[in-house]
Amino acid sequence: MKNIKSQIESLLFVATKSIPVKRIAFLLKEKDIKSVRSLLIELSNQYKEEERGIRIIQNEDKFQMVSAEENLDIVKKIVKDEVVGELSRPSLETLTIVAYRGNISKIDLNRIRGVNCSLILRNLLLRGLIEAKIDVESDETFYNVTLDFLRFLGVSSVEELPDYEKLHNEKIIDRVLEDERVKEEV
Repeated sequence: MKNIKSQIESLLFVATKSIPVKRIAFLLKEKDIKSVRSLLIELSNQYKEEERGIRIIQNEDKFQMVSAEENLDIVKKIVKDEVVGELSRPSLETLTIVAYRGNISKIDLNRIRGVNCSLILRNLLLRGLIEAKIDVESDETFYNVTLDFLRFLGVSSVEELPDYEKLHNEKIIDRVLEDERVKEEV
C-alpha cells in the first residue's frame, strides 16, 4: 500500500489540474476504486494533521494537490515571478513545439524534447499561453496555444507564424515520434 500512496502523491504532484479517482485508479492499474479513494482521503488527512505546506483537496470525485492556504502570501510571490518573469529556454522550446505542431499530446512533447515537460506545461498553462483539452476516447491531454498567445505575438492564427507550413508539416518529426512509439511497444 505504501508504494501506491507514493504513486498517488507523484500523480497529484505533476498534474496541472484535479484528477478523478477513476483516472488515478486506471493509471495505477488498480481495480478497487474504493481503496484508491480511501488512500486519497488518508493522504489528505495526513497532510492536514501534520500541518504540511501541501494539501490534497477534494471536489466531488476529483482530487488535487495544492499549497496550504495559510502559505498563500508567500506562494503568491513565486507564482507571480513564474507568471510575469521571462520564459526559460525549455519553456520557449515547449511553447514553440505547441505552436507549430498544435493539438499535441504531452507524451509526444516529452518524446520530441526528450524530457518530462509536466512542470513546463504547468507554467505555460498558468501564464495563459497554452490550453489543455482531454480526449475522452484516448484519455490523453492535448495542448494548443491560446488566443492570448496569438494576440501577444500580433497574429490572428498560428498559420501566420514564420515558416509555419514548413515546420508544421515537418516529416522528420513524425518519423521520430513513430520510431519512439515503436520502441515503447517493444
